[in-house]
Amino acid sequence: MSGQEWWKRAVIYQIYPRSFQDADGDGIGDLVGIAQRLNYLSWLGVDAIWISPFYPSPMKDFGYDIQDYRDVDPIFGTLADFDALAARARDLGLKLILDFVPNHTSDRHPWFLESRQSPASAKRDWYIWRDPAADGGPPTNWLAEFGGSAWEYDEASGQYYYHAFLKEQPDLNWRNPDVRAAMYDAMHFWLERGVDGFRVDVMWHLIKDDQFRDNPPNPARPPNAGPANTLIPLYTADRPEVHDIVGEMRAVVDAYPERVLIGEIWLPTDRLVTYYGHDLRGAHLPFNFQLIGAAWDAGVIKEIVGDYEKALPRGGWPNWVMGNHDKGRIASRLGPRQARLAMLLLLTLRGTPTLYYGDEIAMRDVPIPPDRVCDPYEKNVPGLGLGRDPERTPMQWDSGPQAGFTHAAQPWLPIAADASTVNVAAQRDAPASMLTLVHRLIALRKAEAALAIGDYGALDAPGQVVMFLRRVPGRRLLVALNLGEGGQSLSLPEDCRGATVLLSTDPERPLGDLAPAFTLGEGEGIVALLVDLETAPPSPAA
Repeated sequence: MSGQEWWKRAVIYQIYPRSFQDADGDGIGDLVGIAQRLNYLSWLGVDAIWISPFYPSPMKDFGYDIQDYRDVDPIFGTLADFDALAARARDLGLKLILDFVPNHTSDRHPWFLESRQSPASAKRDWYIWRDPAADGGPPTNWLAEFGGSAWEYDEASGQYYYHAFLKEQPDLNWRNPDVRAAMYDAMHFWLERGVDGFRVDVMWHLIKDDQFRDNPPNPARPPNAGPANTLIPLYTADRPEVHDIVGEMRAVVDAYPERVLIGEIWLPTDRLVTYYGHDLRGAHLPFNFQLIGAAWDAGVIKEIVGDYEKALPRGGWPNWVMGNHDKGRIASRLGPRQARLAMLLLLTLRGTPTLYYGDEIAMRDVPIPPDRVCDPYEKNVPGLGLGRDPERTPMQWDSGPQAGFTHAAQPWLPIAADASTVNVAAQRDAPASMLTLVHRLIALRKAEAALAIGDYGALDAPGQVVMFLRRVPGRRLLVALNLGEGGQSLSLPEDCRGATVLLSTDPERPLGDLAPAFTLGEGEGIVALLVDLETAPPSPAA
């Protein structure tokens, strides 16, 4: 495997910078704080860190409303702090991936301020402006993800501008070649500083319908879904022309050796895989979120994995995500025992896994008092459980004040009530802890090529068991996970004479020989090395 494909073997670790480590005592995490914790990430064994936005921003959407693509917000530090962080990461062999947010800017970005001056502005066409409808209302029925119309009326010019998210986040017009050039220049800026790639925010949103047709109603809107889900985003997302842009972004990245392009794409599998692009010239890794919202059921998981493997284009490399800054934490969704299985699944399926900070210690969603709510989604659409603050709370490092995250009297979001026991210091040397399990799983991935880059083969299994093989020539590993409430009797594949357990989520199971007929405990998962018949030593009677 070439060096340009390091991302195939990598474990990616997402850092939400406001919440990872506060070095200057203002209650908000920063780049110096991240640098202080890189030794921990090196010990954990991850290969790359992806940092959510730290660019200058009014923080209406906590960094996803960018005012300047080529600098660092003072909350997080300076460009010098970034350079020091990047240098330290390189020293430790850690790749550095930045969040790139090209769909929209802040309404305080100089581009938008100029665009808003008048319809004759040289940058008017850098954003999406339209005259009112015949009745004076919005030009289309398009809805914003965070509630309300996606069109905001500008009194001064008598036109509306489009925003897929907050009104303070106007969408750029990616049909304008000057916009594309400016954004690619921003990518070059960071690539020249040595970053190893980008995770592109809402990649599938970048192009909108040039005929400005109304979106159709959604008859299958799930309960408690966001208000935008009342319509099918047929004309506001996943437009055919978006693939030209993704291809151009890929060309920017490919001009530098050993870089990676990752796309955030919340789409069904058949549409997701189109973002690999023609001849795999699109995103290296279109993020696969299928397991995040899936029912924790063996049949469902088998179907998701099988459908994804079948849908991948020839040569396309898979990836898996089970937690991030937009969805509830794994331990809250599944409970502590099944969360251990989820970590096993994430780190043994074929493809590149992304691990969200804190999931390696089984952090849970933190209840946010009404007066501490920060997330604009929760403020705009309260009471639906859509708020993202609970999964963005500070990292729990130790049992000291503020869990070792900050010296401030009050961090930007509350510290979890269980931080005195659920923290890195408490778990690092505890044999049965989640952190120890994740550390061992990552080490096993590095030691076993079958787990890192091997083939995947599904196996039939009864009940609530998911079982599959990972294999390279001459070496096969069996992965078996019991999602059920009781123990489950299983058998090894017929073409092997035995197996050796290399790892179990149950700290009580001894490692070593595994009989051809064996039992998985409730909520237990194992990784075992198969002893194949053709490679087994002859029996004494032979």
